[in-house]
Amino acid sequence: MIVSTRVRLGYGVGSFCTATFGAVPGLLLLFYMTNFLAVPAWLAGLVVAAPKVWDLVVNPLVGRWSDRTVSRMGPRRPWMLAGACTLPPAFAALFAGPPLTGTPAAIYVAAVFLIAATAYALFEVPYKAMPAEMTGDYHERTALLQWRMVFIGAATVVSGIVAPAIVNSQGDGGTLASYRLMGLTVAFVMLAAMLGAFFGTARAPMTGAPEPDGGSLWSQFAVVRGNPSYVWLLALSCTQFLAVGVMLAAGPYFATYVLGDPKATSTLFAALIGPILLTMPLWVKLSKRYDKRGAMLIAGLIFAGGTAAATATPLFGGLFAHLMLLVVGIGFAGAQLLQFSMLADVIAFDAATTGKRRAGVFTGLWTAIESAVSACGALIFGGVLTLGGFVSSDPGRPVAQSDSAITAVLLGQTAVPASIIFLAVLMTFRYRLTAEHVLHDPLESSTSGEIRPSAP
Repeated sequence: MIVSTRVRLGYGVGSFCTATFGAVPGLLLLFYMTNFLAVPAWLAGLVVAAPKVWDLVVNPLVGRWSDRTVSRMGPRRPWMLAGACTLPPAFAALFAGPPLTGTPAAIYVAAVFLIAATAYALFEVPYKAMPAEMTGDYHERTALLQWRMVFIGAATVVSGIVAPAIVNSQGDGGTLASYRLMGLTVAFVMLAAMLGAFFGTARAPMTGAPEPDGGSLWSQFAVVRGNPSYVWLLALSCTQFLAVGVMLAAGPYFATYVLGDPKATSTLFAALIGPILLTMPLWVKLSKRYDKRGAMLIAGLIFAGGTAAATATPLFGGLFAHLMLLVVGIGFAGAQLLQFSMLADVIAFDAATTGKRRAGVFTGLWTAIESAVSACGALIFGGVLTLGGFVSSDPGRPVAQSDSAITAVLLGQTAVPASIIFLAVLMTFRYRLTAEHVLHDPLESSTSGEIRPSAP
């Protein structure tokens, strides 16, 4: 089934929410805590990561609830609307800049981030389940999701350029007031995007399994664990997101301490995300020519190679750093498109072979683990900073960092994530749900160990 352009656009605009919620805290929250709230780097990294543990509980529950929802709006859209009503105010409160420092400030940020993560799950989990249910065509899912990736690219560019620009509008490095303004602005953008997706998918087709899986949540998890294609896809996706999480957390530090220009955060981010807007047709063609797994291998190698090469930034300067981030962005764009398209394949294949609707469980578990792993990027980078001797501060008492701390920033932006991405490339070889399995003999592959559906 071919999905109409109107529905593609309506679905894609929701990615303004998913991209901004992932990008802005990942890019700015750690720096905000260490440099404005005087939270020690190790504690700030823990604060960014710890609330994500809750995602492991709430995301699968939201997925299961959406699988079982029966309404005139369909099973997914009521939950998307609930997220649209709750996430924006929670996000604005995250950067509200309370009159707290140190541990009390860390407790406040952790509590608000927990609330925001819960609200985000209400929208993101059902939203991510929809592509597998819109069409049964293997290649149409990639074509559908390229629209999502275009919106992700646009939203992430806005988040990576506009959000830091707002922060720096009142002086290099920003002020508490500029962080508040940024939080309110991004919250408004997310509200508009979420409502746009809710209304834009009102006429989206529903081609998935008609009946929800009646088994318990634990029995459904057992089915998920018994799906090798899903497990390996989740593993390589999480490895990629862990690397991205480290890079996002490192970005402001890299611009400030390695390039010597805090405002370079915006241009570095533009170099990383810009290719998403330009390379989607290329990656769609490569996925058809080399299949999705082959194209993913190409994307991963480009991603890792550019990240590793950026280690030479102190030798070649800021222009070189931007060029390497542009190379990284080309690989990152392909990896993002292909992993979501492959996830939709796994979900659709499971529904076709079992006759059960459990897309929400698949995406709920995926989103929870992905979110937790991404947040661990800040935790890892916080640990790298601590090992390098980085000293936290507040605007009234700036600190000159040691050479070892600046070296830690450089390695945290380049060598550490490059090593993680190369591991994801190796994992890609274990993914087996190719076009041959999906298009030619699905029942055979479902009984040969690639997919093990439960009995209908």
